[in-house]
Amino acid sequence: MISVESLKVEFGVKPLFADASFVINDRDRIALVGKNGAGKSTMLKILCGQQKPTSGTVSVPNDCRIGYLPQVMILQDNTTVREEAQKAFADITRMKERLDKMNQQLAERTDYESESYLALIEKYTTEHERYLMMGAESREAELERTLIGLGFLRSDFDRPTSEFSGGWRMRIELAKILLQKPDVLLLDEPTNHLDIESIQWLEQFLAQSASAVVLVSHDRAFINNVSNRTLEISCGRIIDYKVKYNEYVVLRQERREQQLRAYENQQKEMADMRAFIERFRYQATKAVQVQQKIKQLEKIVPIEIDEVDNSAMHLKFPPCLRSGDYPIICDEVRKDYGAHTVFDHVTLTIKRGEKVAFVGKNGEGKSTLVKCIMGEIPFTGELKVGHNIQIGYFAQNQAQLLDENLTVFQTIDNVAKGEVRLRINDILGAFMFGGEESDKKVKVLSGGERSRLAMIRLLLEPVNLLILDEPTNHLDMPSKDVLKEAIRAFEGTAIIVSHDREFLDGLVTKVFEFGGGRVREHIGGIYDFLQAKKISELSELGKADVVSPQGKQSFPSEKTSFSLRENNVIPEGNNQETLSKALSYAEHKEQQKRIKRGEKAVKESEAKIEKMENRLKELDELLMIPENASDMTLVTEYTSTKRSLDEEVERWEKLSEELEKLINE
Repeated sequence: MISVESLKVEFGVKPLFADASFVINDRDRIALVGKNGAGKSTMLKILCGQQKPTSGTVSVPNDCRIGYLPQVMILQDNTTVREEAQKAFADITRMKERLDKMNQQLAERTDYESESYLALIEKYTTEHERYLMMGAESREAELERTLIGLGFLRSDFDRPTSEFSGGWRMRIELAKILLQKPDVLLLDEPTNHLDIESIQWLEQFLAQSASAVVLVSHDRAFINNVSNRTLEISCGRIIDYKVKYNEYVVLRQERREQQLRAYENQQKEMADMRAFIERFRYQATKAVQVQQKIKQLEKIVPIEIDEVDNSAMHLKFPPCLRSGDYPIICDEVRKDYGAHTVFDHVTLTIKRGEKVAFVGKNGEGKSTLVKCIMGEIPFTGELKVGHNIQIGYFAQNQAQLLDENLTVFQTIDNVAKGEVRLRINDILGAFMFGGEESDKKVKVLSGGERSRLAMIRLLLEPVNLLILDEPTNHLDMPSKDVLKEAIRAFEGTAIIVSHDREFLDGLVTKVFEFGGGRVREHIGGIYDFLQAKKISELSELGKADVVSPQGKQSFPSEKTSFSLRENNVIPEGNNQETLSKALSYAEHKEQQKRIKRGEKAVKESEAKIEKMENRLKELDELLMIPENASDMTLVTEYTSTKRSLDEEVERWEKLSEELEKLINE
């Protein structure tokens, strides 16, 4: 589909990559990997035509459509969410206008037997079939399904895009690209602003998509679930592995071990040659052999070893003071923005030494509660920060707060104090800013490099409470692994806001779920939490009746019980028997609601089917009249109604099956 031959890109003396050749085939799911600064984003820009290589060619067929999602984009602020997403159907809209124009010509003309009229009918038929194949009739349903999959509510569709944060507007751009159904999808860090549920939806979408995909992501679970092929940029070259990411990691290690053995053998061979040359250089009887050895030595091409673990990031948090037993205590905390309540009745306790995760959909209040803890915004209720607490805070926009006019060294030198100033170069080297890298201006750094620089600043002061808001965005995978190990070994308390499942796995022992204006506590790791959701078939975060990984029903906490009491479901008192009865009643009540909704949906579907069947009968009778046989308006309506009827019958069958299951439960 896309052919890349002998690609070379130079930004300085040393090429970013050279002699890169590969082909992107239909249905390829390619993970583009490499250390930060290796040229992954540059490669995507070259593939979509936004950037020109120094040399080499990129061959793209004329009919190949490419969809590109960059890390940073300029967004429009003068439309609603729905209107912005509908721009994805610009081609379909233009095609519909052409069809309407041809249809009008067919209705106005009377030269039914002429060649031009027949040619117009043929052109209309071909164009109309193409129009239907593009899914034009179901585009609104696809638009809603995509936006909801990416986390939007129906009530958001008619809101101006200017009301949304940059992360949410990036989701709108992603929705537009997915709705265009391009032949090749180029996605640069698509998960950076997605929550766990949206990431899982995107995984399923890409798995079912007919498009080829080239993907850059630091979410290991996501990239492994999506990919079936891995392209690695290493040492300025492209290495193609025809396997998914996890298998690539194993093959890469084997490849590097082979390189090391070959490198050692080559070094030994070269040392032997040099020793021979030095020993017999001035002996006339060995002159021919010496010259042969010199020529052989000059022809040897040094073996390069892939850049794996050559510059690992070693983090070690400095010793910290012992904090109080309870670093964070929240009691009835509430936060409102105008008439909108972000969360209410938040009551939680975080003990010293605990590593906890804040999870939930974007906009549910994770970062807001962090800001409340930091004292950055006002709130109601009681929030206590424990005795002797020293907070280290890494915000989502921390990397953007750096002074772009300073060098890497100056950035750290300005905040370093005491003996740390003597070790700045060592610290920068540990974060892969060694040598000339420390003289780079901040403004030329990539997103990942800026995040690492911001992380160094966090580590310069001893703290006993770490609050990390999306710390892994833009960090490469080796960096994330080392950061994860450092937090594991951290003696203090850690609050981690993240959607990165692999990063949270094995790191946190408690999950606080944000959703529906409530915060609920779940004991266990992140995969215990996800497994519990799947077992109980929850489609939204924040539902009370979660089943624990051990198969036992977990009763709602005091925080959860508030919402039930407000609906007159739970009487006062919080003993287990009372809660159990109240929960059973709540489940029964919710079950009846679902059955009623199911019955209503089935009846509505039956009404639609009846209406379409009646219309088909009318169209049949009209088309039986000879003068209507060439009326393309009637033919078009009949075709689209028949297709809609088939889809609605299929939907009715599914709704009926779901209703039957609900009734039998």
